[in-house]
Amino acid sequence: METDAKIYVAGHRGLVGSAIMRRLEAAGFNNFVVRTSGELDLREQAAVRAFFAEEKPDYVILAAAKVGGILANDNYPAEFIYDNLMMEANVIHAAWQYKVKKLLALGSTCIYPRMAPQPLREDYLLTGALEPTNEWYAVAKIAGIKLCEAYRKQYGCRFIAAMPTNLYGPGDNFDLEKSHVLPALIRKFHDAKSSHQPTVTLWGTGTPLREFLHVDDMADASLFLLEHYDDAGIVNIGVGEDISIADLAGLVKDVVGYKGKIEYDTGKPDGTPRKLVDVSRLNSLGWSAKIALRDGIEQTYQWFLGNQSQLRGLA
Repeated sequence: METDAKIYVAGHRGLVGSAIMRRLEAAGFNNFVVRTSGELDLREQAAVRAFFAEEKPDYVILAAAKVGGILANDNYPAEFIYDNLMMEANVIHAAWQYKVKKLLALGSTCIYPRMAPQPLREDYLLTGALEPTNEWYAVAKIAGIKLCEAYRKQYGCRFIAAMPTNLYGPGDNFDLEKSHVLPALIRKFHDAKSSHQPTVTLWGTGTPLREFLHVDDMADASLFLLEHYDDAGIVNIGVGEDISIADLAGLVKDVVGYKGKIEYDTGKPDGTPRKLVDVSRLNSLGWSAKIALRDGIEQTYQWFLGNQSQLRGLA
């Protein structure tokens, strides 16, 4: 990629998009085109087409998405499937129409079947039933993958798709109704510490296993794939190690400095029992994660403390 190439990062203000912008800038790229969701509604085909006609980006990174945890997926199923389907379809189609050199679509490891063997290999896609608590988002993301494959097959487009595991880091969403598990834990333990609550109650049993990747590692992997990968198959982005929710809660509790007890509401859903990705494909290309989980949590908590006045879910 030429450092002066015009790069469109869709979703540049979110957790993923902002990390990708930081990584690109650090690598010397300087010609960005961005729009906020208020300036460009990616669900509107005519607006997306007009934007591409005007700007004609060389490269596109599709990081815009409607995301959230179990509660958000359960409360807003129509929005999770419709919004994500429309954003992907409009951006990918316009990228073909206006001859984008390369597009990277970012999905999620929730695309894999609920009971797929662990770790999750890329070829497990569409081999079984999805996890019900996030199937709306997963179906939309699978459609995005297939869109990339279809445009590559029919038109020869250099469209690639990568599936990051659970992400966290600066810029995350700490709204307890919409956030994922790690920022939710940070928020819960911080609030409990600040208000001297004797206990913190968490959903489920604490037994599910999850993998967590710092968003700066994900951004680094995204740039690596743009420059070194050009095949039809999807690529997992992860660390290749997981941790139980109970152990994660203990780690976050320690980092935050909360001294109370943890209780579990076992009447609430656990979600997928385990979700560890096989990262051998990405590792074989020459990339691996660098940020250790505790170091990443400590950094994220310090960022949380310094940005509470403007945080999503707190402001």
